[in-house]
Amino acid sequence: MIPERNSKILVGMSGGVDSAVAAALLAEQGHACIGVTLRLTPEHGKTSLFEPCCGLEAAQDARRACESLGIPHHVVYALDRFEQEVITPFLEAYRSGRTPNPCIWCNRRIKFQVLLEHARKTGASHIAMGHFARVEERGGRMALRRGVHRPKDQSYVLAWLSQEQLACTLFPLGGMTKEAVRGYARERGLSVAARPESQEICFVPTNDYGAFIESRTGGMAPGPIVSVAGEVLGRHKGLMHYTVGQRRGLGIAAARPLYVVRLDPARNAVIVGFEEATECVSFTTGPLHWVGSAPQTAPVSCLVQVRSRHQAAPAVLFPGDGGAAVRLDSPQRSVTPGQWAVFYDAEDYVIAAGIIETFQGA
Repeated sequence: MIPERNSKILVGMSGGVDSAVAAALLAEQGHACIGVTLRLTPEHGKTSLFEPCCGLEAAQDARRACESLGIPHHVVYALDRFEQEVITPFLEAYRSGRTPNPCIWCNRRIKFQVLLEHARKTGASHIAMGHFARVEERGGRMALRRGVHRPKDQSYVLAWLSQEQLACTLFPLGGMTKEAVRGYARERGLSVAARPESQEICFVPTNDYGAFIESRTGGMAPGPIVSVAGEVLGRHKGLMHYTVGQRRGLGIAAARPLYVVRLDPARNAVIVGFEEATECVSFTTGPLHWVGSAPQTAPVSCLVQVRSRHQAAPAVLFPGDGGAAVRLDSPQRSVTPGQWAVFYDAEDYVIAAGIIETFQGA
């Protein structure tokens, strides 16, 4: 996995501290690094329509970081692909009552794939990213593993990467903590050392998904908010404003807090209930993407993570034709159709991943 000294490596540069340190570490090891920033969103005047990781400001910060490291900087545009492969499916998922994770789509379809294509054009042997994750060869397959610094682990959003992509990818920060990364950046005098991190989807910078979807599609019709017992309690503003587990913004007074239990596109209804109604004991997925394990047919005891900030929980995975059934050892809240379920073994390797389709309450 470790490339030979002086290998040409393309480093995905987002303008943040993590990618800058990844490039610096590889350059120190004697590799010929080239920083590459992907431009995925259109500009209006001198300001990018969206920020932070793929816009104009990010590209400028990445260029300055490359200049301080003494390495070339390239900009690669993929606006149309990003629109077709990420934004359009995102809009379609929300309009069908699902809650997608576009970062997972973007990593496989855009960021890693476009960078890999550019590597082939330029003769680079590897690509590198500033993610907190590890990739290792294991049992004849490329295995994705959690980063050592668990609070920053990003293996969940990388779980759909292909074997080909993993085989050519380096994660120099996989064994580091975030504090060590920032400390290294300060020692090197990198201008991005103190840059804050963004927790938002890059093309929804206000984090208001509903407003973004309305701006692109004209919105969705209001409808009833219905209790799990079938009682109409109020009206919703459009399904795209709601997601499973949501408590705020329902506009309904009740003796106890109400939560979104599920969305019902067929009735254009938001189904709500008390907190215990959001608990799930089992769910199904679409087709499994096998990562560190060859495809299995027998049940697999594992840990499953059902959203990006979920603490992985013990479960049993039952692979099947066209998907899988998952039985949770203990009920979990807010298992959401459209999100990814990522399955890990006890050593933090990703076994497989699949999109959540249906769930069964406690």
